[in-house]
Amino acid sequence: MLDLIEFLALGSFLGLAAGTSPGPLLAVTISETLQHGKWEGIKVAISPLITDLPIILAVLFVLSHLTNSDFVIGIIAFFGASYLIYSGIESLKIKKDSVELNLGKKDALKRGVIVNFGNPHPYVFWLSIGGPIIYKSFSTHVWATILFIAGFYIFLVGSKVIVALIVEKSKSFINSKYYFSIIRVLGIAQIIFGLTFIKVGLDSLAAI
Repeated sequence: MLDLIEFLALGSFLGLAAGTSPGPLLAVTISETLQHGKWEGIKVAISPLITDLPIILAVLFVLSHLTNSDFVIGIIAFFGASYLIYSGIESLKIKKDSVELNLGKKDALKRGVIVNFGNPHPYVFWLSIGGPIIYKSFSTHVWATILFIAGFYIFLVGSKVIVALIVEKSKSFINSKYYFSIIRVLGIAQIIFGLTFIKVGLDSLAAI
């Protein structure tokens, strides 16, 4: 029983750390909440529930069949970089007259899915941390695996949902200069993350 609790606690801690750490998905969660409301931010927050299952399965396959996954990580990083830089530039181009048009968009879940699929962090996490823990949990008990994954995603998604709810309280700033400043800062943050992913891709390909 103690082993099961340890896996639950470990998953919860890692999920909370991943959910609250600055990153592209958190930036998009905040951006979508400010532009379109809390429900669109929540859609972005839950996107890992859609994207991560194939990521986990792919990573487990890689771990069991390949000795070097640097090429895959490199390509993923370049894809993520291109999308984030494009998204960041679009945020920098936002003007006050375009706010009403932006409020009509309902593609937050799609944006979250694309960002998370193109984000190398989940792949790196499951390759270097999550995957090995899952393999270890298999040898303990199937419930150890279930509790680890459940704890991870409850806190990963839950923390981002809480962020969206908190940001929703800032809707009074929607027509102020602070709103546009925040959106542009988030745009710059996404561009910076994109450039970081390019470096990850180059480092991964150089390691081949």
